[in-house]
Amino acid sequence: MQRYPVKIKSINKITRDVLSIVTERPSDYGFTPGQATEVSINKTGWLEEKRPFTFTSLPTNDYLEFTIKTYPLHKGVTNQLLQLKNDDSLILHDVFGTISYKGEGAFIAGGAGVTPFISIFRHLASKNEIGNNKLIFANKMKSDIILEKEFRKLLGTHFINILSEEKIENLAYGEITEGFINAKCEWSKLFYLCGPPPMMDSIEKILTDMNVHKKSVVRELF
Repeated sequence: MQRYPVKIKSINKITRDVLSIVTERPSDYGFTPGQATEVSINKTGWLEEKRPFTFTSLPTNDYLEFTIKTYPLHKGVTNQLLQLKNDDSLILHDVFGTISYKGEGAFIAGGAGVTPFISIFRHLASKNEIGNNKLIFANKMKSDIILEKEFRKLLGTHFINILSEEKIENLAYGEITEGFINAKCEWSKLFYLCGPPPMMDSIEKILTDMNVHKKSVVRELF
């Protein structure tokens, strides 16, 4: 397995518990929007603690970006990431991932499960090919919504939020149901899913009940 040491160029919080980390890009290191790599911290005791994170930059950028939800109470890798600063080093590994853009559809994400879709939407926007794609984004609270302003600019009314623990005017409240998907994605033939396993299992069952063929569902657990 190849290892690619990279220095951190910038590290910033974009929500209360989500980091944007921008690093150098190794030469000949390519990826497709939606793909990920395993990342470890270049520090004693953490080199073998690899975690999968999705690229959220564009394949054409001369840097790499990762958008990472942190869990300080777990005292693990993401807590260590919170301690890092510019010029600290990460180790990247091989690229992997099954989510890639296959045509217009409805993207359904839960929390940090939106990260594979960030690069996909940015890539489509760079080619003026956003089209009729939609994003249904489920979170607990409004403050948890990752890149809300950017998604709203990219997708307009096709950016659909639903919150499970906070009622906010003009935002849906509750869980994603068959009725909700039918109302918001009436003409969608293709569905992209990423989020916590219980949510994905629930949505896949809903799509099955809606007679959506498995080949029309692009998914990956995170």
